[in-house]
Amino acid sequence: MYISRVSLLARLFLPRAICRIDTGGKKIAYLTFDDGPIPETTPYILDTLKKYGLKATFFCVGENVKKYPELYQRILAEGHFAGNHTFNHLKGWKTPLKRYIDNVDECAQYVSSDLFRPPYGKMTLSQYRTLKNRFQIVYWDVLPPDYDVNISAGDCLNIVKKKTRPGSVLVFHDNLKAKNKLPELLPGTLDFLILNSFEIQPITNNMGK
Repeated sequence: MYISRVSLLARLFLPRAICRIDTGGKKIAYLTFDDGPIPETTPYILDTLKKYGLKATFFCVGENVKKYPELYQRILAEGHFAGNHTFNHLKGWKTPLKRYIDNVDECAQYVSSDLFRPPYGKMTLSQYRTLKNRFQIVYWDVLPPDYDVNISAGDCLNIVKKKTRPGSVLVFHDNLKAKNKLPELLPGTLDFLILNSFEIQPITNNMGK
């Protein structure tokens, strides 16, 4: 099971988290990627974005940044934005508060950003309350299950086409589970957005504050 759109209930409990952005009626979609950087997928994503002349936001796992600092530097050098995604991709619901915050802080040693996205979209109220004054917490409005081996790239693309609306925050995965879908899903998404007159932007530091 996956959550393609963050529920109203979750937004009520996390009122300062970004799920969708008020664009004043403009057709803007916000492009984000989770879990990298890794050599198997990040270069392809960056090459594709460069081809289209677009910028995105990469929510990075600190452990991956530590392993592949050159890929993280490439993300920044090419004008993209980075966000904190914990050091070890922790599931908040199963992690005590202190350990979770310490892990976020460890990631912050490698990823300098005011943006934070909880892995799996799961964090407790105590974790949220502790982090919300330090970070802009970013969820999503459209999540195709590109990490699910049982769902095709075409099906993921159809979800994007059906769910995307002005102000949507889209999230894709910069990881091995999504690797085989990216060559169809990413260009297909960008072509769809451009054809439908969406302006494609990254989530930037302090947005929504």
